[in-house]
This record gives sequence, structure tokens and C-alpha cells, in this order.
Amino acid sequence: MAITAPESVGTVTLTIDEREVTATAGSTIYQAARDAGIDIPVLCHNDRFDPVGVCRMCVVDVGAPAFAASCVRACENGMQVKTDTPELHSSRAMLTRLLLSDQPPAARDPKEVTTGDNELLALARKLGVTPDDVLTAEAAATCDLGLPLASGRGADLSSPVIAVDHDACILCDRCVRACDDIQGNDVIGRTGKGYGTHIGFDLNDPMGASSCVSCGECVAACPTGALTNKPIHGIPIQPRQKLDAVDSVCPYCGVGCALTYLVDRERKAIAFVDGRDQPGSQSRLCVKGRYGWDYAASPQRLTMPLIRKDESYPKGALSADVRGDMATDAGPDEQDGHGLATDTDPGKHRRGGKRARQSRKPGGLVDYGEVLPHFREATWEEALDLVARRLTEINTEGGPAAIAGFGSAKCSNEEAYLFQKLIRTGFHTNNVDHCTRLCHASSVAALFEGIGSGAVSTTYGDIINAEVAIVTGSNSPANHPVASSFFKQARRNGTTIIYVDPRADKMADHADIYCQLKPGTDVAFYNGVMHEVIRLGLTDEEFIRARTSNYEALAANVANYPPERAEQITGVPADVIRRVARAWGGAKAGIIYWGMGISQHTTGTDNARCLIAMCAITGNVGKQGAGLHPLRGQNNVQGASDMGLIPMFYPDYKKADDPEVKARFEAAWGAADLDPQRGLTVTEIIGSALKGGVRGMYMLGENPFLSDPNINKVRKALSKLDFLVVQDIFLTETAEFADVILPASSYLEKDGTYTNTDRRVQLGRKVLDTPGQARVDWEVVQDIANRIGLDWRYTSPRDIFEELVSVIPSYANLTYDNLGLTGKLYPNPDPARTDGIVVMFTEKFNTDDGLAHLVPAEWLPAKELPDAEYPFVLNTGRMLEHWHTGSMTRRSYALDAIAPKAQVYIHPRDAAALGIGDGELTRVSSRRGTIELAAKVSHREAPGNCFIPFHFREAAANLLTIDEIDPVGKIPEFKFCAVKIERVPDGDSDG
Repeated sequence: MAITAPESVGTVTLTIDEREVTATAGSTIYQAARDAGIDIPVLCHNDRFDPVGVCRMCVVDVGAPAFAASCVRACENGMQVKTDTPELHSSRAMLTRLLLSDQPPAARDPKEVTTGDNELLALARKLGVTPDDVLTAEAAATCDLGLPLASGRGADLSSPVIAVDHDACILCDRCVRACDDIQGNDVIGRTGKGYGTHIGFDLNDPMGASSCVSCGECVAACPTGALTNKPIHGIPIQPRQKLDAVDSVCPYCGVGCALTYLVDRERKAIAFVDGRDQPGSQSRLCVKGRYGWDYAASPQRLTMPLIRKDESYPKGALSADVRGDMATDAGPDEQDGHGLATDTDPGKHRRGGKRARQSRKPGGLVDYGEVLPHFREATWEEALDLVARRLTEINTEGGPAAIAGFGSAKCSNEEAYLFQKLIRTGFHTNNVDHCTRLCHASSVAALFEGIGSGAVSTTYGDIINAEVAIVTGSNSPANHPVASSFFKQARRNGTTIIYVDPRADKMADHADIYCQLKPGTDVAFYNGVMHEVIRLGLTDEEFIRARTSNYEALAANVANYPPERAEQITGVPADVIRRVARAWGGAKAGIIYWGMGISQHTTGTDNARCLIAMCAITGNVGKQGAGLHPLRGQNNVQGASDMGLIPMFYPDYKKADDPEVKARFEAAWGAADLDPQRGLTVTEIIGSALKGGVRGMYMLGENPFLSDPNINKVRKALSKLDFLVVQDIFLTETAEFADVILPASSYLEKDGTYTNTDRRVQLGRKVLDTPGQARVDWEVVQDIANRIGLDWRYTSPRDIFEELVSVIPSYANLTYDNLGLTGKLYPNPDPARTDGIVVMFTEKFNTDDGLAHLVPAEWLPAKELPDAEYPFVLNTGRMLEHWHTGSMTRRSYALDAIAPKAQVYIHPRDAAALGIGDGELTRVSSRRGTIELAAKVSHREAPGNCFIPFHFREAAANLLTIDEIDPVGKIPEFKFCAVKIERVPDGDSDG
């Protein structure tokens, strides 16, 4: 069930077109008519926006001297309304003629010629207004209706993805409201005066130079050809009736937005994408969902199985001790039509253990021309036989501990389920993990310990019912942009937003209270807040008594963190800490949303323990507008974890070292000798490989060479493996170390289910065929399983889903048929009747005793602190336009065009002290390596701190990061290490 704000109570009765209509008090005439099935034409209005009554197309006769705009006029008892009279028709026709008189010819209107979505022209046809009826500009100018009539306002083509035609704009302000009210970006407004009035971006900047985030919400809202999508890679945007519509889900972040791909079957390509209604995302998209789909059509897709042919050539030699590529971007002559460089230079690398840079491809992509000569094409039979034989040999020689598998949160639930089942039943080991270890492993550890579940207790949309929301360690406008739009919208509706993070990023712009704490001091901050909540008597005593344990120990611990001490540690003023405590403790309902700024620390589990305690002591769990929500990173990281793609849990989070659980899955799977011990995590597997423990690995869609910390250590570990098989859609940095590379299917080329951060299970549907001989991933996993002696006979993802539901009680009652177009939340007692349970733990928690277990946490400093040699703290993370290691987004035209290069963000004061100007080349070094990249002077960083996105191979941030891990969650410290920053003198670059 969708979360909605409480509606006004009471009703009114009125007559519309001689029909008696009962409407909710406070509703508009337009709403009442629509609900009664009476059509009133509109242009400036859209049901997703608040009405403004700009265009006057929706006027009705209410018996007053002047017509009333039905979109803003409230219903009244006894009101007599007429919606369709000759006078109203004449008024609407005249308005339409006036608007059309100032429009470009229909033959050049981009929205009419392409999608056929021009609502003004559709309205003209409905009203019977023909081209012969349209007034000339001169005649229209004599009609004093206050409408700006102009021509020749020009176009703005500065955005890579959106075209602006000011001549087609009717100043309905739908784009303004889409930008402000829906997405909360506040970029678009009106500029100019009188005849020259037009929409503008920021301070009348070109769209491409403005703060526009290219979400495309304005394009979706525009009723004319004023704002349209640009074709990508020359695929024409055609009328919808000429394209196939495929309803699916976005493949990027954990928000899991519903969308529709419009597919040109003749060209076998996607033409454009629409947002689709769903209780969570409500038709909204971000730049990645709307424009970042063309990676699947990249000419660099792997299309044939590959086997390493030159055993004398050192594995991963091209990636040895990466320092980063310091080359400048390619010029036009060096790129093909997709922006990927085509030249190769085999002399760019030195082999062996010495320092060498990765291939110098502009855009930072793996240089196929250097890597592929060391592989040969093979048949699927040969490649799969080799994989099965070598992994079986290593398993026989070294035992189960010698094998490990890395799965992917980009794969479907069905693929994740089969992959972990293969590793566990085929090789008898629990050494299977995926990127949750690098994202929210510490959050999940704390949540299981505290409330008995690793899933969110409420949805991101439930913020509309919260009085206060804390967003912490999450630059959600960049990392979860659609979820953040609901946060921003809630603030406009009265929710108090508290933002806590070392970076004053865009979420800080939308906060009522912003706390810029020092990196790694979260425990001290939240202990200080809880100190004040308890001191002020703002705890929920009944909730604490009935539903928590260990409160006395928690209270004793936070008593040692008065705001003054917390200020000394965190840098947040004591008065601000007190203000946060009063706001949080005084709220009737509050939610905490957090990201990897909380989890990716050696104290990540302690950080999350504090958040659980914050909610529990104030009774903010188990009711509407309250709860705990770790914003999941990847599109299916929740689902992959649910499926058991983690070393300490079987599916549905059943403990891997529990004999009863082991026996249950042996019976369910018809397997014997499942591993009785917990397996190794991602970081532990790398450590084991370095020591010769793990000798054979199967990697499905993972790229640890760039995603894991301390890249040099990862390289050495991958190089030591006896055998590595990589299954992926591109030649990744990790694939350079492989013995066999299997061409996989992209998200767009298969059916399957995906579970988002809200616990919403949704169907992803096949849009395109796989290229060449690339195959769907679940089929490849099954073929390997059968080659090592397992008898698997799945015929479709539906078959696999039915099996996984049978062993995952949380997914009970879900089927492909009842998931429908919008998916379902789990748990769901009756999918035929409900969307699923939004708010969890209304009566008890999933712990053994049903109580929330409060765990005190002491603040501990980070493992590597800045010093005189390395005086800066490095923070790493994502940026809006890119994803993870960039293998998808850097092959997307739009995303790479908007954000083409790596940058280090530093405070102006630090930049001045170092003599570094904006855009100048800098050298950033840690105790583990050095990279070179451009400086971005930014007021969003605190002095002494810097930030580097980790998407860029040519300036690999994880070459610098430390591989110290959280002792409980086993997650690396991505958010804190010591570095130094230097200006690179002209002519002194290592590039």
C-alpha cells in the first residue's frame, strides 16, 4: 500500500453537468470531475503537481461573472458547475488558437514528430482547431488576454541529453514544478520580461552549464516540444505506436525505480525511456535511469568465450601496481562514435612486478587491444569443460577451502540464488560473497544483532509521515536521487530534515539542521545526542520497558558523552547537538536513513548500533513515519543478500554454522556434506589467496580490482590464483587476470526479479537480445553445475523463483503472476489484496526474545590518522552520473559526457595553501600508492579533508585506501585514510 499523507476529513456535495457529485472537502472542481469520469481539458495542470491555474484551459462555469479555473477552485456545497458549454468551448478554442499562433510549425515540433506527445496539438485536434483557424501573430497581438506572444526566442542545445526550444514553450510552468516540486532540484524558473519571457536555468545559464542534474523530469512534464530528449547514438525517437514498450526496473541503485523502455525493433535498440508509476518511485527517474542504458549496446561487449593462450605472460601484467592513468581525454580523432578510444599502443606497459600503469585508454577503459591478444576465442563447450575440470581439480586437491565465488548484486535474485547454491552444493564451501561486504555489511551485522533482521523497517516513502528524519552518511541526491526527491518533498511539507555528514554536499542544502562532523566520529556524535535525549527526559519509557533490553548499560555509556565532550571529538558545536536531541526526542515519529558514510568504517557496526539505539529509546520503530532504513547501494544488493549470497548465511539469513539449518538445506537441495562452518568474506578471500589458501575462483559480474581497497594487494592476490574464471559483459580490470572469460548477459537481456531497498520484489523484463554468443547468466551457472555432477533442470527464471520462495519464508506467497507491473513488498501475507507490509516490527522484533537489543558503543579513532607526511583525510564514494567501477556508466554516452573525468575535491583554503588552482593537475598519495587527477576546488569539503570518486580506473581511488576492516561486519575502511596532496608542476606529470 502506498504511503500517503492524511487527507482532509468531511465531504461536500455539488452538481457537475447536472450530475450530483460528492467530493472530499478541500478538493478542487477538477479533481471532483475527474473522479466522476467527467473530462475537463488542461494544459498547465498535471495530477502529479500542485495546481497553479496558469493556462486557464480548465475554466468552468460556476455561475459567477467570470469563468473559474477548475484546477484551483475548491468545491463548495450546493455549487452548480458546467464544464462543457458553447461559451466554454469558444474560450478554450480561442486560447488554443492564441497559443498555436506562437508555436513553431507542427512539422518541426520535436515532440510531435518524435513521440507524438504534444498535448497542445492534441488539444487543438480535440477542440477542432485547424491550422486555418490559427491567428496570425499580428491578429493575436490585438487580443488582450495577457498571454505572451513571441517568436524567435531561440534554442538551447547545450545539454548532452535534453534539447530546449524556447519557441515551443507556452509558459505553463509544468517544467518548473517538475523540477521544484517533484525532484526538488530548484533549477528552472522564468526569466526575462513581457514579450521576451522564457524559462531559464539557474541565473539564465545555458542548461548544460547550469546545476541541472539531467533527470529528465522536465521533459516528461512538458506538454509541447519545448523540452525534448535528444537521440542517443543516432537512434531516432519515434512515435510510441511505432515502438515496443517493455516495462522493467532501473538497473542502477537500490531505489529500484519502475520504468518503461521504448524499443526500436528494426534497429534492435532502445530509443528512449519513460518513468513508470509504482508505489515507491512514482514515475520519477534520475539521469542514470533515464539516459544511462546504452552501455548494453557498446561495441566492447564480450561476445565469445575466451581462454588465456599465453601461459608465460604474467596474469594481470597490464594492471600491475596501478598508479593511475594521467593521460588527458581523447580528442575527436581518437574516438569512435561511442566516445571510446580506438587506438592501441602495446608499448605503454612494463611487465613483471615493477610499477606500471593500466592501459592508457581515454576515458579510463581497459585497452582491449593490449589484453585480448593474450586470449583466444573458444566454444562454449570447451570453455565450460575447462572451468568445470580446473575448479574440480583444485577442489579435490585443496579441499573446499581452496574454492571461492564472488557473485554480483547486479544479477537477479534467481541468478544470485543459483550461484550461491552452486558454490555450496558443488564445491562444499561457504566461501561465497558479493559487494554487500563493501557496502552495508556492518549495518546488516548491527541490525541482526539489534532487531533480528537485516532489511529496512520501513520505506523511503514513509518519510512523508515523519515529523523528523535524520539522513546520515548518505549524499542521497547523488547516491539515491529518486529517494532523495521524496526527502526534499517531505521537508517542503513540514518534515524536519537533519543531515549529518563530513561533506556539505547537496543533501546539506536541503537540511533544516546540518551537522558537519569530523570523519570517523559518528559514535561520539550519536552518543552525545542520546546523552541529551535521556537527560531531557525525551525517551519513550514504555517502549524501552516493553520492547528493549540492556537499556541501563546503554544509558551508562552515553552518560560519558555530554555535548561538550562530543563537540571536542566531532567538531559539531554542543548547542547544535542539543538542538538535534530536542528535535529527535520531541518528534512523534522519526526515521533514520543512512548510507555508506556510516557503514564503511572500521567502526561501522558501532555506528549502526548507535542508530538502532537512537530509534529504540525514543520508540521510533514499528509505527508509521518511524524506523531504520539503510539505503541499499546496488539495484539487487538486498535481494542477493536475501538469496544467501553471503558466507555466514544461507537464504533468508539462516546461520551457516547452525547444524539444523545445514540439515534443512541439505534436505531441500538433495545435497550432502554442506560446509558446517561460516565461509570467508570478500576481504578475507583476498587475504587467503595471498597466502595460497583460496586457489580457484569463480567471479560473476564483480570487479574487485577497482572496487576493493588497497588495489596492489588485490592484484597480488589475483595473480596468485591457480585458476580464475570471470563471467561479465565487458573486459574488466579483474578479467585481465582470468584464465577463462565467459560473455554474460546485461540486465537488459534477461528476465528475473530484483529486490530494492524498500523490500520491493519487482520483475525485470528482457528488452534486447544478447550480442554474439553471450548467454544468460543463470543458464551458464546451470551448465557449470551439471558439468561438476549436479543434476539441475531449471527451464526458466520462473522455475528458479518458485524454488527460492519455497526455502525463503520472507518471500512466501510471491509469484511471477502476482508481482505484476509494480512488484510487491515482502513480507506479504496476501499479495492479491495488498502491496505488502510497509512498517515492520509493530509488535515484536525478529530476535529470539522479540526485543531490540541495545548495544553500547565507545568511540574509537580511525586506524590510520593524518600526520605531518600525510596530512589530509581521504573520503571516497560515488557521484551522481557514475556507478561503482564505471564499467557500465563510462560506456554510456550521456553519463560519460556529463562527468568525463576524475577529480579530487578540496577546500579552497587547502587549495590556496598548496598553490593549486581549480582544474589543475594534482598528485594524491597514500602509504599504498599514488594517483594523478584534476583538482576541484569545493566549499563542500571541510578543511583538511578531500573526496575522490572511485569510478575512474585512470585515477583509481582504491589504490590509496586502507584495507583495515570492521571486526564484526568485515567491511573495509573506505571512508578514512591519510593522504598528501601536491600540485603537479607543468611538464612533470607521470602520465
